[in-house]
Amino acid sequence: MRTQVAIIGAGPAGLLLGQLLSRAGIDNVILERRSLDYVLSRIRAGVLEQGMVDLLHEAGVSDRLEREGLVHDGFSLAYHGALHRIDLKGLTGGRTVTVYGQTEVTRDLVEARHALDRPTIYEAQDVALHDIDGTSPRLTFTKDGKAHELTCDFIAGCDGYHGISRASLPETALQIFERVYPFGWLGLLVDRPPASHELVYAGHERGFALCSMRSAERSRYYIQVPLEERVEDWSDEAFFDELRQRLPAEVAEAVVTGPSIEKSIAPLRSFVAEPLRFGRLFLAGDAAHIVPPTGAKGLNLAASDVRYLFDALREHYRDHSDAGLDSYSARALARVWKAERFSWWMTNLLHRFPERDGFDGRIQETEFAYLTQSRAACTALAENYVGLPY
Repeated sequence: MRTQVAIIGAGPAGLLLGQLLSRAGIDNVILERRSLDYVLSRIRAGVLEQGMVDLLHEAGVSDRLEREGLVHDGFSLAYHGALHRIDLKGLTGGRTVTVYGQTEVTRDLVEARHALDRPTIYEAQDVALHDIDGTSPRLTFTKDGKAHELTCDFIAGCDGYHGISRASLPETALQIFERVYPFGWLGLLVDRPPASHELVYAGHERGFALCSMRSAERSRYYIQVPLEERVEDWSDEAFFDELRQRLPAEVAEAVVTGPSIEKSIAPLRSFVAEPLRFGRLFLAGDAAHIVPPTGAKGLNLAASDVRYLFDALREHYRDHSDAGLDSYSARALARVWKAERFSWWMTNLLHRFPERDGFDGRIQETEFAYLTQSRAACTALAENYVGLPY
């Protein structure tokens, strides 16, 4: 088999890159080790920056997003039982975020790829990368027990934190930056209307809590828990009881309980691997970086990587210039580190750390007080939350 761009991973990053490339007339093949049903069942993030919404429009996959996405002009911070609203639209000159689940983004991209009749090879096993330092890289894999080879011009590693792309590189080729946080998020998904029409981030002595949603009828709630906690130790009733204790009274009273349709614990970490280019291999999305979910940046960072990588590949094939490819890693990482900083800041602002002392507590309280009193501080928060420019 032969293609121009081989994409490893059929998550949102790989599918979005494939969609943009296909619409630009650039041939591509996607390899995915999981089944299509598994890919479509993954429940992930749901807050899209303005830039990602615009990119989905450009990719021609925004029809359902326009109909079903929930545009949010702001969100609320809660501390000591008081709510403070961050007016995203007013503070950023009209920019907003859109609540639309990653699962729905993936489904839209899968359907769009099928409509273009572009190849995606699901359940591709034993994927291996070869000759990425040369001019004709290739991938080998097995499908249904048979060996295959795919040659290409470039490889896009969009296969996530545990994928083969980054793992194929020698340790000496990478510089790793990482911070693992001493807690996780216990998340619960329920088919009930959300407690608020906008997200509520709560800092509390008992720990962080978040009231979010996937639609007007489906709510997503989170509470901070120690890493050693187990999902099976939390009944739905216990979860909702703990959630309410961490929320202001008016929000707690609005929480509508119901049987969970999904419940899981996600550990929090900050992670960046540099650089993002190795010969003909380019890393994008979670293959290259992880952020704590506090700032809603993970999926959006994958989209900005795709923006830069697509522009560079299009420039290569259309204009016969490699300037974009040569600058991809530096351009992407500049935005990645800004998002890492913001996610780290939000995490420190809202969570209770086990080792926190009296000084840390006073700093956290003062940070909240400053946000309630300073338009400049709120503007900085809003600008980062809606997404920095590409």
